[in-house]
Amino acid sequence: MFEISKSISIPFNEIEISAIRSQGAGGQNVNKVATAIHLRFDIQASSLPEWYKDRLLKLSDRRITNEGVIVIKSQEHRSQERNRSEAFDRLKALILSVAVVVLPRKIRKPSKSQDRRRLEAKKHRSQMKALRKVVE
Repeated sequence: MFEISKSISIPFNEIEISAIRSQGAGGQNVNKVATAIHLRFDIQASSLPEWYKDRLLKLSDRRITNEGVIVIKSQEHRSQERNRSEAFDRLKALILSVAVVVLPRKIRKPSKSQDRRRLEAKKHRSQMKALRKVVE
């Protein structure tokens, strides 16, 4: 089980992992060894709670396809194990990012002291600019 938080975990059979060759420069190691990790996680077929599934599907992230599959490619490290743990960390961060509920901001009237400070700052700026005028 891949543990996301204390209350949420995903069975490893729901996560598809494949090793591929890394792209870019790197010489013989890149050409011979499949160290990059390609992680695929189907949101709708997973055992995540419905609330998480809905939030993930509404998320506009380039890693989520139109079919609702999270695709993460990790190729920063030279070893397959480090790339695998990096891919799992990214999946965990993505799922935890939808767990945070952002409360709507309540619009309030500025206090009298805030209003007074704003007006004083405007007067001060006006006086500074007035000193730049051409003297007649």
